[in-house]
Amino acid sequence: MRARRNLAVALAVGLASAGLAGCGFTPLYGDPSVVSNLAAIDIVASEGRTGYLIRQHLDDAFAKNRGAAPAYRMDVSVAEARYPRGVRIDNVATRYEYVLEATYRLTSLPSGAQAKRGRVRVALTYDSADQPYASIAAQQDAQDRAASEAARRIQLELAVWLAGENRTGA
Repeated sequence: MRARRNLAVALAVGLASAGLAGCGFTPLYGDPSVVSNLAAIDIVASEGRTGYLIRQHLDDAFAKNRGAAPAYRMDVSVAEARYPRGVRIDNVATRYEYVLEATYRLTSLPSGAQAKRGRVRVALTYDSADQPYASIAAQQDAQDRAASEAARRIQLELAVWLAGENRTGA
């Protein structure tokens, strides 16, 4: 019974993908040059904890190939802001809104010509505890979550851009 169901699911997926291929649909990562170009980006992030986190998440998202010479250099600068929300009657915030803005510039190597630039903005909230260490841990977790989301958005922007570049032949 299970084998029939697996066979039916595989057949349905095959038919659906054949139907999509017939109408010109190509998955974003279907072009191998998109993946190889993402892996060939050398990331230089601003100093500090958040800069380190965003560089680490970008390296993971791009599947950085450390053995190959980079084709691009990406300079990333981050700006952070924290706003108190949910203020109690004693004027102590119970929640904070954390905003991370990452601005990036992609430079083609070795020419040094600017290939692309962009900016992503991530806003999220986190609880503030009365215990100081719990509050610090919550803030650091917010920084990590925001850096991860910013890296994901940058990855998607660059993948779409690289796929468009490959289609136009530029």
